[in-house]
Amino acid sequence: MHFFLLTAVCLGGVFWLIAQGSTILPSACNEYAHKAELAATWCLGKTASASNPLRRSIATYLHAAGIQAGYSFFAPNVPSHHQLTLALFYDDGRVEYETPHVRSKAAALRLDSLLDKLPEQRYESVREALVKMLVLSVWREHPDVKKVRATFEAVHLPSATEFEQGKGETLEPMFSFDFSLRKEKQE
Repeated sequence: MHFFLLTAVCLGGVFWLIAQGSTILPSACNEYAHKAELAATWCLGKTASASNPLRRSIATYLHAAGIQAGYSFFAPNVPSHHQLTLALFYDDGRVEYETPHVRSKAAALRLDSLLDKLPEQRYESVREALVKMLVLSVWREHPDVKKVRATFEAVHLPSATEFEQGKGETLEPMFSFDFSLRKEKQE
């Protein structure tokens, strides 16, 4: 049973990546991968109601065994299809555009993984707090900034044919947050 559940978790992760178009497989595979992902999800009891005892038992076992996320949690991620752009507004009317900074390749990989997960419905409650932490890291480098608009966008890459014709990536805004960063005056 352990290896069956482990296989279902791993295949669910692999099929999810294929269904999202995050692999080099042709897009025709995406629909089949989505159906296979649903089958793996069903095997894990995730389609049952949250109060279902079988679902709870499987989830408890997966967490206790440390296999709830599968190998895809630890493996290098496919490059991000999302981007967080920060518009920095200054008092003099100047606007600069930045992205969150990282200090290493490992941190960049973690940031890409975070950005890939951010648009998911289950992270909606923590989305603003996560973006605020990323904004604060940039604000520390630009203390004279008065306002920051954080815009999260889906990046759509051109097909090989479109790229040959000179078409670049397109950005689709998904959500944005405005943060006012005024310091309190000390007297």
